[in-house]
Amino acid sequence: MIRVLVADDQTLVRGSFSLLVDSAPDLTAVGEAATGDEAVELAGRERPDVILMDIRMPGLDGIEATRRITADPATSGVRVLILTTFDIDEYVFAALHAGASGFLLKDTRPTDLLAAIRVVAAGDALLAPGVTRRLIEEFTRRPEAGSRPRAAPADTTEREREVLTLVGLGMSNTEIAAHLHVSLSTAKTHVGRLLMKLGARDRAQLVIAAYDAGLVRPAPAAGPRHTGG
Repeated sequence: MIRVLVADDQTLVRGSFSLLVDSAPDLTAVGEAATGDEAVELAGRERPDVILMDIRMPGLDGIEATRRITADPATSGVRVLILTTFDIDEYVFAALHAGASGFLLKDTRPTDLLAAIRVVAAGDALLAPGVTRRLIEEFTRRPEAGSRPRAAPADTTEREREVLTLVGLGMSNTEIAAHLHVSLSTAKTHVGRLLMKLGARDRAQLVIAAYDAGLVRPAPAAGPRHTGG
């Protein structure tokens, strides 16, 4: 059972997301937080697998709450899924720095949101390519982008660089295995080694590393896309 904490300053939004989570047989809502401080407190008490985190909340905002949660050894395994109103949001870049594992728009279809929670809980793939890809592209262009994973070290093998490129393109482990004609366990092993060698917390940071290393080139600018999944 995947345990989910909902953090949003709007009561109706929190309640709606909690009901949606509880409607899935493999998910359960373990609490609701109206502020970032409450999110940090509940994360420590409930140890959820995933937090649905709003960015703009009174007092401690979602960014600082994410930073505190991911930096605390007791809750560092908690995955934070940022729900944002706009597909290009200044605050989301800071959330990526803080350790967020994924991003979705609040108008994402319910089925896509539930699927996204499962993906983040599994640590298997990056989310919402129409949103996250552009966010990461913008992030890699910014000179002030601070705490990134290290560039690919000299001991990274050719195959690992190939896998890093595919991760940067947004492929899941299953897709990588099919593309390289290897087993799923082999693909997972390569990704695990990359996480360790690059000092990356999750796949979101591996994507950033792929961009930084020039393995993936930013796509041409396009208009806003409000699609999830």
